[in-house]
Amino acid sequence: MSRLKEKFQSEITPALMSKFSYKSVMQVPQVDKIVLNMGVGDAVSNSKALDNAVEELALITGQKPVITKAKKSIAGFRLREGMPIGAKITLRGERMYDFLDKLVTVSLPRVRDFRGVSKKSFDGRGNYTLGIKEQLIFPEIDYDKVSKVRGMDIVIVTTANTDEEARELLTQIGMPFQK
Repeated sequence: MSRLKEKFQSEITPALMSKFSYKSVMQVPQVDKIVLNMGVGDAVSNSKALDNAVEELALITGQKPVITKAKKSIAGFRLREGMPIGAKITLRGERMYDFLDKLVTVSLPRVRDFRGVSKKSFDGRGNYTLGIKEQLIFPEIDYDKVSKVRGMDIVIVTTANTDEEARELLTQIGMPFQK
């Protein structure tokens, strides 16, 4: 069992139960899944760019990403419907906890000029979205082998009903929010 999952069961669950006065353990919000998405705009003209992005996402998460395709044709971007334009991964279970632990303890502190993540990125339903400007913050990515610095979106989906519950859950996990 991962370190974060053990901490969740032994410390976080009782703390959230007392703070929000839940009657049952099943009411306690928990992380449902984490979705990583990397849009690769260069993939329209350069198919190698997408291969690099897929490889990097696989290194970061330890799981093979799904290639996303364009839903519509857009002439201005020279894009046809069905062209591959990005990659995404959905993490659940053990890998999700391992990734979240690594994100909070190792990767986010490596961001340049890091002052904490925004408190305003909740969607009103207890989910948190985080944008990362460069994939180099992850320890698995070798700086010398990176062809282009790319960002990604990370969505943390929780079972919380409100943003307040989700914020408290992520704070307990160790997410460094801005003061």
